[in-house]
Amino acid sequence: MKRRTGQNRDITRSWRPATQAIRGGTARSEFGETSEALFLTSGYAYDCAADAAARFAGEQVGMTYSRLQNPTVEMLEHRIALLEGAEACRSMATGMAAMTAVLLCQLQTGDHLVAGRAAFGSCRWLTDTLLPKFGIDVTIVDARDPQQFADAVKPNTKVFFFETPANPTMDVVDLKAVCDIARKHGIVSVVDNAFATPALQRPLEFGADVTAYSATKMMDGQGRVLAGAVCGTEDFINNTLLPFTRNTGPTLSAFNAWVVLKGLETLDLRIHRQSENAMKVGAFIEKRVPRVLHPGLPSHPQHNLAMSQMDACGPIFAFEVEGGRKQAHGLLDALALIDISNNIGDSRSLMTHPSSTTHSGVAEDKRIEMGVTENLLRLNVGLEDPQDVIDDLDQALTAVGL
Repeated sequence: MKRRTGQNRDITRSWRPATQAIRGGTARSEFGETSEALFLTSGYAYDCAADAAARFAGEQVGMTYSRLQNPTVEMLEHRIALLEGAEACRSMATGMAAMTAVLLCQLQTGDHLVAGRAAFGSCRWLTDTLLPKFGIDVTIVDARDPQQFADAVKPNTKVFFFETPANPTMDVVDLKAVCDIARKHGIVSVVDNAFATPALQRPLEFGADVTAYSATKMMDGQGRVLAGAVCGTEDFINNTLLPFTRNTGPTLSAFNAWVVLKGLETLDLRIHRQSENAMKVGAFIEKRVPRVLHPGLPSHPQHNLAMSQMDACGPIFAFEVEGGRKQAHGLLDALALIDISNNIGDSRSLMTHPSSTTHSGVAEDKRIEMGVTENLLRLNVGLEDPQDVIDDLDQALTAVGL
C-alpha cells in the first residue's frame, strides 16, 4: 500500500472545520509522520542547474528559498485557508506585518483608504502616520455606522479597513452592510478578524474580500510565538500580496508556523470554552462597574448584530472603572491570579490598561475619540475555572472601592 504524503484538496475542502483544524494542509514526508514535520532550512538543493533555473522561472514546482516557501509554513497556510473558507493564505512574521503588508501591497501615492476609528494602537499608527507619509489619503470613520463608509467614498478610494470586534472598545461592524458598499464601488474590503478567528466569525461569508490576522492571539493561543496571516482569493494572494512579501521579507519562521499548527488543533475547543468563561465573568463584572463592553451580553448596544455574525462572543471584553488611571492601575496591581499583560487570546487570563500600554502611542484626542479613556480596562478571559477569575476580580475590585 502506498503511503499518503499529500492530500486531495477537493476532499479536504469538504471536511468540516473541526476536521480541517486537525488534518487540513498536512503533507507527510517519505517517513509517514503523523505530526507535521518541522523543516528548519533556509534553502533547498537542486538535482541540476536546469532545475534551479526552471523553478525560478516558475516552470517547475518546488521550493527555492524559505523567504518564499517552506513545507511547514505552507501546511499552516493551507490549513488557515481551509478554516477561513478562502482560496489562499499567506503567513507573516507577526500580526502587524500582516496588517502592514495587506495595506501597502495595494495602496500607492494618490490612493484613498477608509478605516474604522476603533482599532489596535499600531493599526491606528499605520492609518494616521505611515500611510500619509507615502501620500495615501486616509479617512477615519465610526465603523459602527455603515453610512459613514458610504459617505467617505471618493473616486480614488481603494480599500476599506476595519476590525470587528474592535480592539479594545469591542465596537461591532455590520460586515454585510459595509462589504456590500465596498463591492458596489469596486473597493477592496479588508477585515482584521483577530479577536474572533474563523472559529467564531468568517467575514468572507459576509462579502469581505480579505481577512488579516495576528495568529499570535487565539490561533497560537498559549502565548508562545508571534505570527500573522492574510487570506483572500488566489489572485489577490499570489498577484497582489506575494510580490510585496517576496521582496520585503516579513517571513514567518518554520518553527513558529509549526507551533501555530499545533495551536489550531485546539482552537475550536479553546475559543468556545473561553467564550463561555468570558460570559460568566462579564455577567459578574457588570454588577460592579459603571460600564461593560461585552458583545455577548444583552447590555452591549450591538449585541444582536454581534450574535448574528459570530458563533460566540470570544474571550475578550472591556469595562470601565470610574476613577481614571489611578483606580485602573490600582485594580491591576491588586490582582493575584490574572496577569497584567498586553497580550490577548492566551489560555491565561490577562488584563491591561490600553491607554497606558497598547494605545499609548495614539494621540490623546484620538484615543478619546476612539473611546480608549483612562477609565478603560481590557480583559482576556482564559481557561482557568471562571469562578477563580471572578474571585480574583472580586477582591481586586473591592480593594479599589468598587
